Amino acid sequence: MDADSLTISEARANLSDVVARVRLLRRCALLTQRGKARAALVPAELGEAINKAGGPDAALAILSKRD
Repeated sequence: MDADSLTISEARANLSDVVARVRLLRRCALLTQRGKARAALVPAELGEAINKAGGPDAALAILSKRD
């Protein structure tokens, strides 16, 4: 899944379109502030899988073990 990057203010102004793109194209949208990634919108299935893994920290730990 490729990531699209947009500022938080761009995302706020176009939230419906951003959510539709994430949902339909199954792409992550990285939200930036002052050029740094601050948050991400992800397809619901990925968010649910992260929650089932125990949250973001647990999911990262699981993925780190795969290397």
